[in-house]
Amino acid sequence: MGWFRAGSGVAKLAIRRTLSQGGSNASRTRILPSQNRYFHTTVFRSQAQAAPVPRPVPLSRLTDSFLDGTSSVYLEELQRAWEADPNSVDESWDNFFRNFVGQAATSPGISGQTIQESMRLLLLVRAYQVNGHMKAKLDPLGLEEREIPEELDPSLYGFTEADLDREFFLGVWRMAGFLSENRPVQTLRSILTRLEQAYCGSIGYEYMHIPDRNKCNWLRDKIETPTSMQYNRQRREVILDRLIWSTQFENFLATKWTTAKRFGLEGGETLIPGMKEMFDRAADLGVESIVIGMPHRGRLNVLGNVVRKPLRQIFSEFSGGTKPVDEVGLYTGTGDVKYHLGTSYDRPTRGGKRIHLSLVANPSHLEAVDPVVVGKTRAKQYYSNDMDRTKNMGILIHGDGSFAGQGVVYETLHLSALPNYATGGTIHIVVNNQVAFTTDPRAGRSSQYCTDVAKALSAPIFHVNGDDMEAVVHVCELAAEWRQTFHSDVVVDLVCYRRFGHNEIDEPSFTQPKMYKVIRNHPSTLEIYQNKLLESGQVTKEDIDKMLNKVNTILNEEFLASKDYVPKRRDWLASHWSGFKSPEQLSRIRNTGVKPDILKNVGKAITTFPDNFKPHRAVKKVYDQRAQMIETGEGIDWAVGEALAFATLLVEGNHVRLSGQDVERGTFSHRHAVVHDQETGEKYCPLDHVIMNQNEEMFTVSNSSLSEFGVLGFELGYSMENPNSLVIWEAQFGDFANGAQVIFDQFLSSGESKWLRQTGLVLLLPHGYDGQGPEHSSARLERFLQMSDDNPYVIPEMDPTLRTQIQECNWQVVNVTTPANYFHVLRRQIHREFRKPLIVMAPKNLLRHKDCKSNLSEFDDVQGHPGFDKQGTRFKRLIKDQNDHSNLEEGIRRLVLCSGKVYYELDEERKKVDAKDVAICRVEQLCPFPYDLIQRELKRYPNAEIVWCQEEPMNMGAYNYIAPRLCTAMKVLGRGTFDDIKYIGRAPSAASATGFYSVHVKEQTELVQKAVQREPINYPF
Repeated sequence: MGWFRAGSGVAKLAIRRTLSQGGSNASRTRILPSQNRYFHTTVFRSQAQAAPVPRPVPLSRLTDSFLDGTSSVYLEELQRAWEADPNSVDESWDNFFRNFVGQAATSPGISGQTIQESMRLLLLVRAYQVNGHMKAKLDPLGLEEREIPEELDPSLYGFTEADLDREFFLGVWRMAGFLSENRPVQTLRSILTRLEQAYCGSIGYEYMHIPDRNKCNWLRDKIETPTSMQYNRQRREVILDRLIWSTQFENFLATKWTTAKRFGLEGGETLIPGMKEMFDRAADLGVESIVIGMPHRGRLNVLGNVVRKPLRQIFSEFSGGTKPVDEVGLYTGTGDVKYHLGTSYDRPTRGGKRIHLSLVANPSHLEAVDPVVVGKTRAKQYYSNDMDRTKNMGILIHGDGSFAGQGVVYETLHLSALPNYATGGTIHIVVNNQVAFTTDPRAGRSSQYCTDVAKALSAPIFHVNGDDMEAVVHVCELAAEWRQTFHSDVVVDLVCYRRFGHNEIDEPSFTQPKMYKVIRNHPSTLEIYQNKLLESGQVTKEDIDKMLNKVNTILNEEFLASKDYVPKRRDWLASHWSGFKSPEQLSRIRNTGVKPDILKNVGKAITTFPDNFKPHRAVKKVYDQRAQMIETGEGIDWAVGEALAFATLLVEGNHVRLSGQDVERGTFSHRHAVVHDQETGEKYCPLDHVIMNQNEEMFTVSNSSLSEFGVLGFELGYSMENPNSLVIWEAQFGDFANGAQVIFDQFLSSGESKWLRQTGLVLLLPHGYDGQGPEHSSARLERFLQMSDDNPYVIPEMDPTLRTQIQECNWQVVNVTTPANYFHVLRRQIHREFRKPLIVMAPKNLLRHKDCKSNLSEFDDVQGHPGFDKQGTRFKRLIKDQNDHSNLEEGIRRLVLCSGKVYYELDEERKKVDAKDVAICRVEQLCPFPYDLIQRELKRYPNAEIVWCQEEPMNMGAYNYIAPRLCTAMKVLGRGTFDDIKYIGRAPSAASATGFYSVHVKEQTELVQKAVQREPINYPF
């Protein structure tokens, strides 16, 4: 198979040119596939035995392409040290640099020839460190056809077969591993043997792209030690037992359910013992909790053998028994296929510790779960006060095709070192089947390895032959040690194969006939490892049979138990939050008003700067105005309403996190949550100082990377960990949110139904038609409404004491028009006994609109103000007409229902033409639909023409969601049918908005005027 690409020959030419000037030994090298020989076929000149004549060579000419990583830096630092003080370097290097600059050698014992040869030998060692992985035996099927890089050919450096038993000097200077031993003189044969063992065996190491000498030296120490992988008998028996469990689990499923899709791990069974050893090592190094994300391949094996989900439960799911039987108050949702489900359990480790493992549920969209896992891990670190990020760790398992092909992989990798997204490193394991469904790697990626994307992060990459069980264990442990030492990402590339097709009933020979011919005759990893242990004499055939019988007995016992297995609530809701209610359990509506003195106190805190802090004068003016708003209790604008919601939740002990592109200042320069000192550049966040000794992360506002999919996935994972947190993601413009469409579709809208996992995540999506064109006008409100699961033809129970409407809906969609209502809808997310996602069509021009203001009294819980009704102060799902209308207004000729900022334009036009017989009501909560309040208004205006008015085109916005529900409400009251709902808005359109400002103004003016015109509305236009 030709997916491992050949190396470049550029270095060959450069080295010849620079190092072998005059009397070079090597003239031509041809690469042949050779397993055991160091030298490839080489043609020598007639004067081959003549010693090369050393000549001064400029150091700059030695920095060539194959000297990737630290070698050129190493030489330059050596040279600088020598230039500053010749005595600061080893005597050999002193002579070496004197040669370069044409000075005489100081020591008569070392000739110019040996110095030149030492330099060449050093470059050969570096070549192995850089390119040794290209010669490693990684493919268990032996199908790889890749050229061995010419840089690994000793003849390229002027060495011959005759030199193998000569002793050579290797310079030693601030170097670890192979070069650090106090044996500067070694034979070429011993040097090459060590290099081949370290870099060209079953493991291919890529680390020379890391620009940190300490990290490289740490790895060299681990890689180049002569006996790096020696396991005793007891350890090997544990590894064998784990491999037997992994293998027999798949065999058992294949025997019992021959035609079922299970996406088995056959061909990559070493993943399971590798993960177990990794977790054991991580636990020894202080890890207490691991969050795992993975695709469907091997998931059941990981669930059963690593996470310890009861086998009888897995077998029961295969028999179709996934839906729990009737149990009081049990919400079962719609469920999902068995290889998407998650779970969490505690498991003991080999070292006697316990470690909590949680496998996150995920869809078939490969890699979509990556940022969710990282976000959940970060949240665990916050709640466990894991400031060093050493107790909680994320593990991501990838496929080779998806790791190279899916953009969210790169988005997630690039969160790894950002201050408010870092988790102290994620371990990535690529289960490299060497084929993606039916696609060969040559058609699936442009890079040499599927893992090359991780080099952008300077992450080390360990490629390992999946058939070498102990090599897999070694790199898995090494990955855990790296993560706990350097707190950064690391990649294990498990090069294996897929014994069957994409699923068990697929035929892979249609597209990979050569590969599957080899696979059919290839022994399993278990057979290979058994034979290795039998040959070593450490394990007998009886030992192996005993292990196999034990495993098979347990599997059969669990299978029998699965026939009577009844799923229990705790199995489904194991990771659920205790005390939180399912959609069928009534949760009482709570007030969200706050005591006036608390509002005043936090209002003062969020509008005050420290002494000597010098903000920008425009920001200072904004904060002075905010202080005035709090002082007078009038004219509270959007930003202050939001800040008050955050501050009051913090006072109540809740965690608040706001993230997204440019959220610290706000896209529209309205929030200014983080203020910068104009002289020192120092930052100050008033919301970090609301309560005494406030945890610095209790309120987090953070500009994110320029990513939607990755960052929203991260915040979703973060919100799933603990219900006592308000987690918000804000899009720069709502139009850009569709970059994260997979998160909306596969997780946010359906996650509770599929996996019974609640989240209270809030999305702020700026939306509104201001003439800014088709990409800065619409948050695609219609898509969120179209995905809502409330029935448009059935009015649910609307009695406030019995209402479960929001609980039974998959999410809430609001288009809020006052700062006070925004305050209450945010606080409502926390002040309830369940959690639901909240989609907010956030405003743009309302942020500074003269009429979009609230009084402080609308935020408090005192009786008698406009926001207080018989239930108290809370979010208003519908805001009635602001004229002083009674409960029955027979003289009103038109009732205009609308949502969002168009209300203010309609109200202004109504005042302008004095249309007092037109009532305008704002539907603040679109989903779930406020049937009770709509019917209240229909009863109030019995003679009114009913109009839905929106800014968006007819095929967008809320119209197609509102119309059937409004019709249902009207029919019950005998107010007409669908035809009696009049539409006012833009005509259907492919683009969400016009790009011509003049056209926008004309369209907006026409729809606003039409809504209050004297004549009846001619539907639809």
